[in-house]
Amino acid sequence: MALPPKTDSDESDTPTRSRSTSKKVSKQPVKRVRTRKSKTDDDSAAGSPVAETGELFAQASEPEAHREAPAPEVREPAVEAKPASAPTAPERRETEQSENPAPAATAEAARPQEAPAAAENQPSQAQDAQPAPSGTPSHPAQGGQSGERQGPVIKDRNYWKNLKKEKKKWKQMQRQGGQGGGHGGGHGQHEKAPQQPPPPSYSQQFGDLPDAGRFADVAALDTQAAELASQAQGAPIALNDLYAKPVGDLVAIARSLGLPLEGAPPPRRMLLEKILTAAAAGKRLLTDRGWLDLNDRGYGFIVHRHVNYRLYPENTYVPESLIKRYGLKRGHELTVVAQAPREGERCAATVKIESAMGDNPANLAKITPFEELIPYYPLNRIHVEAPEVHVKDVSMRAVDILTPIGFGQRGLIVAPPRTGKTVLLHNIANSISTNFPEATLLILLVDERPEEVTDFKRHTKGEVISSTFDEMPENHVHAAEMVSEKAKRLVEMGKHVIILLDSITRLARAYNALASNSGKIMSGGIEATALQKPKRFFGAARNIEGAGSLTILGTALIDTGSRMDEVIFEEFKGTGNMELHLDRGLSDKRIFPAINIDRSGTRKEELIYHPEELQRIYSLRRAMQGLGPIESMDMLIQRLKKTRTNAEFLLGLSRT
Repeated sequence: MALPPKTDSDESDTPTRSRSTSKKVSKQPVKRVRTRKSKTDDDSAAGSPVAETGELFAQASEPEAHREAPAPEVREPAVEAKPASAPTAPERRETEQSENPAPAATAEAARPQEAPAAAENQPSQAQDAQPAPSGTPSHPAQGGQSGERQGPVIKDRNYWKNLKKEKKKWKQMQRQGGQGGGHGGGHGQHEKAPQQPPPPSYSQQFGDLPDAGRFADVAALDTQAAELASQAQGAPIALNDLYAKPVGDLVAIARSLGLPLEGAPPPRRMLLEKILTAAAAGKRLLTDRGWLDLNDRGYGFIVHRHVNYRLYPENTYVPESLIKRYGLKRGHELTVVAQAPREGERCAATVKIESAMGDNPANLAKITPFEELIPYYPLNRIHVEAPEVHVKDVSMRAVDILTPIGFGQRGLIVAPPRTGKTVLLHNIANSISTNFPEATLLILLVDERPEEVTDFKRHTKGEVISSTFDEMPENHVHAAEMVSEKAKRLVEMGKHVIILLDSITRLARAYNALASNSGKIMSGGIEATALQKPKRFFGAARNIEGAGSLTILGTALIDTGSRMDEVIFEEFKGTGNMELHLDRGLSDKRIFPAINIDRSGTRKEELIYHPEELQRIYSLRRAMQGLGPIESMDMLIQRLKKTRTNAEFLLGLSRT
């Protein structure tokens, strides 16, 4: 707001004061006061002396627009270095006086009286001294100076600091999704969006385990088991069959026990609790059959095959007293008599062990532990050639010639992606089931796709234990350890067990994910102690002197682009005694099986081959030595297709 023009009479009536006083007032800090300018002007006018009537109606001076613009005032650099200070009223009076000159004595006398009023009016004028929008004429009291020179002078001292804070706040609001206005017009009130509350966590209550003090006395357990058998009414209920039934069959069993079920069936867990409670009220005997899974606290549970040996809350509890009584180990197959769960308990409890590994549990003490059995090289051959099973496929015949497999073999199938290793495992499993039905075949699929698990279950006759890629690493490790312990218990009984593992690389990855952080990291991001247990699993394969053997054929992934996979393969490379390498170049040319003849072979193969067969195979390898991997394998496949069996093919080599 411009000040009214002054006359000579106004300047003559004001008291005099030295120039130093006005300069001192101009250096006072400017404070922003949110008050209306009209009130400030009225207050300042009330405090000043009242002018005479003649002076009020005096003729105004000539407008500044018709005058020549004065020469720009030369300011010292020290004054320009303070852009935050705004000019006060006395300084503006000095500017007006320089533009509209008056007698020196009159000007000196006019300033002292206006100084107090200017000091009172200073906040209002400082607030009015904000920069005008671009394109508007400059204030007349500022003498037509350019906006570039006015900007750093009239802005508040904290203007740039506040502007920087507002810009930073605006950027933060933009990141959070807020919409902010320009900093010239000010920001709106942006409230932070409320965070979405986390989903409610439901912790299912399973109840407590049976009290271990009830099973401390073994003689009391025998008495309790005898009482349950004498008071039993009706046919016993097999828990292993009960847990494997779908919900519809469980509803029918519950209704047969007299439970009123109307409407939609309850959840599976609740339905099982009602069935066990009704069975206990009806004095029905409970039995269970499965494999023992121990923990670090001494007691264990009975797990079942149809759920891949996983632990569930309803698994039958096996007390520590019975485990120590018979020397039970993890992986033993048990048939037990169980007691129904009491109030507050989550599972049935074992009171008697009827059989272990299909025999009297007292005979387990006579069995030699697996660790004390004497290992040796494979001596008996596993023929995977089965013309009646693989009519047009010669892959098993090629495996039989190039990499013979024996009972107790520890073999690696080294395969890049998409080279046919899964199909090769299918054929090996079907050949073993056909040629050696007395052997126990276990197919372990770790971190595998669910559709491949279903395919194995439908097209192979062996037992398939799986842990798909959408499960936790704990499930991968638990399934592998249960399969290993079960195989060891069977080998202790003098049986031949064959494990097909897909893949040992993913199993090692699962162990690495669960390894303790010791701070020692090998190449590829593998913990220093992470491969000890996978090596223990793979190293369990051996031929036992006397009877029994454990054969493991595992796939190892290479050329996946992962340094960890390469390190895992190098660690297991020297542990196996048979390697079957698949070649990506052969599979790209659609040559199956894509076996690299030069890199595939079996250690101590002379112990497995027939002597005459060994000489003919050596001749075959020497003949294909000069050829490349693609030409040699293509020639072998074409020659095998012309004959029905390998014996016919090898006998025909002598005539060529």
